[in-house]
Amino acid sequence: MRRAALATLALCCSLTVQADQHQQDLAYSLGARLGERLHAEVPDLPLDALVEGLRQAYDGKPLRLDSARIEQLLDEHEARIATSPQRHAKAIEAEQRFLAEQRQRPGTRVLENGVLVSELGSGSGPTPSARSRVQVSYRGSLADGSVFDESDTPQWFRLDSLIAGWRSALLQMPKGAHWRLVIPSSQAYGEEGAGDLIPAYAPLVFDLRLLDVAD
Repeated sequence: MRRAALATLALCCSLTVQADQHQQDLAYSLGARLGERLHAEVPDLPLDALVEGLRQAYDGKPLRLDSARIEQLLDEHEARIATSPQRHAKAIEAEQRFLAEQRQRPGTRVLENGVLVSELGSGSGPTPSARSRVQVSYRGSLADGSVFDESDTPQWFRLDSLIAGWRSALLQMPKGAHWRLVIPSSQAYGEEGAGDLIPAYAPLVFDLRLLDVAD
């Protein structure tokens, strides 16, 4: 009986050690990933201050800086990162890689301005002119698949009010057509992006249906 109790105690101790090691490894992994990202963004960051802020926030203790100052500093940091040449270079490289992959999809053709088109459903009606109004349904996503816009109901737009990538595709779409578009950033929102939804140099993917055309 005593041997069984000792075995149970040893097993419990072993499980406790394993659980503690798991937490240690998890903490180290989180720190490693955070360190890699921060080194890329702020290579001269004072690590003592970083650890101080991390520890105080994690423990729920009063912070050395008030929330308004923290938000100001973080906003300034994000603005610098967003406009840094390194960030732009990485975004451009990622876009080029994504577009190259998309060109290899079966059934994809390339319009003159670089927009990639895949026909999901054919249409038989008239195609719009440059001054037409179009009724469409659509779903727009970024290269990673995250959706930034989607029509709940069919929408009417003037063709000349749309981004260049949409205009070039719609001018070739017959009424009733259903296309998948991959639009390079140069034919969308370019180096400026669009608010918090679309970053700089972001290619856009649209599932687009042309439902109606009117003058």
